[in-house]
Amino acid sequence: MDLPPSEARSRIMRAVKSQDTAPEMIVRRMAHAMGKRYRLHRHDLPGKPDLIFPLLRKIIFVHGCFWHGHDCKRGARQPKTNAAYWIKKISRNKERDAQTQEILRSLGWDVLIIWECQTKDQDALKNMLMFFLT
Repeated sequence: MDLPPSEARSRIMRAVKSQDTAPEMIVRRMAHAMGKRYRLHRHDLPGKPDLIFPLLRKIIFVHGCFWHGHDCKRGARQPKTNAAYWIKKISRNKERDAQTQEILRSLGWDVLIIWECQTKDQDALKNMLMFFLT
């Protein structure tokens, strides 16, 4: 039985995870393999960062390109349905991300944003992590 389009869309959107995503798992495995130990999703920090390196005072967010409005091909896609809602939502996400980063930096944390599309190139990602975590 086929679902009406709005119910099908709702079902798809409910399945989108905010934690433990495939790109986040790639970054976590790579950091761990480099011998770096971290904490996950601390609720006492603004934005609940994906990876927290407390001794280094460094934080990594792994952002989905579409959800956080990256300028890559995937992030620049325009929704076909309910476009006004999605444009506004992604704009709010970008504003919230900027505020979160500003607050974290004012608290003495270094912040790195890794975009979903950047997890595809393993060598470049490893270099980025090594540079940031030293």
